[in-house]
Amino acid sequence: MTNRFLSIHGHFYQPPREDPFTGLIPAETGAEPFSNWNEKIHAECYRPNAEKGNFGRISFNIGPTLLEWMQGYDPTTAQMIVAQDKAVLQKHGVGNAMAQAYNHTILPLATRADKVTQLYWGIAEFETRFGHKPLGMWLPETAVDVETLTVLSELGIQYTILAPWQADTPQIDPTEAYRVDLPNHKSLSVLFYHQGLSTGVSFEPTLTNNADIFAKEVLASYLPAKTKRGDPQFLIIASDGELYGHHQKFRDHFLAHLANGASSHQGVEVTYPSLWLKEHPARQSIKIRENTSWSCLHGVVRWMGQCDCTPGDGRWKIYFRQGLNRLAAELDLIYADLVWPLGLDPWKLRNAYIEVILKKTSPETLVNRLFFKSLTQAQIRQIVLLLHAQHERQQMYASCGWFHEDFARIEPKNNLAHAARAAWLVRQATGIDLSSQLSNDMRLVVSHRTGLRGDVLLQRLLEKAEEIGAAVSLS
Repeated sequence: MTNRFLSIHGHFYQPPREDPFTGLIPAETGAEPFSNWNEKIHAECYRPNAEKGNFGRISFNIGPTLLEWMQGYDPTTAQMIVAQDKAVLQKHGVGNAMAQAYNHTILPLATRADKVTQLYWGIAEFETRFGHKPLGMWLPETAVDVETLTVLSELGIQYTILAPWQADTPQIDPTEAYRVDLPNHKSLSVLFYHQGLSTGVSFEPTLTNNADIFAKEVLASYLPAKTKRGDPQFLIIASDGELYGHHQKFRDHFLAHLANGASSHQGVEVTYPSLWLKEHPARQSIKIRENTSWSCLHGVVRWMGQCDCTPGDGRWKIYFRQGLNRLAAELDLIYADLVWPLGLDPWKLRNAYIEVILKKTSPETLVNRLFFKSLTQAQIRQIVLLLHAQHERQQMYASCGWFHEDFARIEPKNNLAHAARAAWLVRQATGIDLSSQLSNDMRLVVSHRTGLRGDVLLQRLLEKAEEIGAAVSLS
């Protein structure tokens, strides 16, 4: 019997590409012969990995918004992915899929209420899609702080995966599971992926040319057959899931062979974090470095300001986040001031709105079910519009809006479109116009590549909101 174990984690996610006003994905340059990048990546990565059964051999998370798109575009592949987790669950009593915060928000930069909503929505979506409660949760960009871990624990999540430099010690042992002690006698298990292996697999294409050579020469050096301690050895390789077939061609074949033969021939057994923790719970505690991530050497600065992780003038990111934060605060105040006097916690109502997003119920039915007092039709309409605005408010914080170097990309423009739509919905519900302040805040958001200004784009988006809204009301 082997005492060497390997878990391969794939983080499968793409930013939402739908036009926030139409729900349709516009044609995207570079995705040819496909109409957009979702379809191209699906053909190169998601579908072939599902067909090879790779989702049943690795640990994985898949973004809720990506899986929603896939369910509409290719439900067979989506069902194969879910079925492979189900087979692992039936065999081992735990699944191999992890949940993910719903809109890929950088959680350390979010309010506590937003942390709860994002994690609550992610858990609810997972339970709906996969049919069981998630034990683990992947944090967007592995960005972490103690408050986020506390909320995870309060919501019943048992573990997450982090980068080794996110531990508050340089002497981290990636073969060990650790316990992070949290306020109110809570705790959460953390597994740290192996830095050298994960970096090599992600960025050195020659390393993954041949699964047999990788297992024999690379894994053997990190997982020797005998150790002084004598304990079972466990390592995690973590990377973007799109590596396997999209970023690097034919790596879906590499992954299939590595996990289905090459590793076992070298005495290394493939396992999953949930299964490993079930049999090997954390034996020691550790503290984490707050406001850190796996893809920004400066913590979480990449999503709030200028850092060397992205080239060019990154000052627009500062103004963009400050402007959206100001809008979010106003949206929350208007929403809470309407809902609290009617006898319901507005944040519990917002959390429950995931039922509408998942098309389990209508917003009107949700409101009528949760409010104890009878509401007028005008009150119901107001609450529903403000709930829609809160949904848009969550979407405007998708991390991809700050990840790249320039404001003129589709991702930040989509984030601003969600913000514009949220402001428009609030005006429809209450008559309060938040667009002037938002426009003023967006004046300093400028593309260093094209000169596009945020306030100019916002005006176009608000005009589009009026056109779409008028068309909907007349239909």
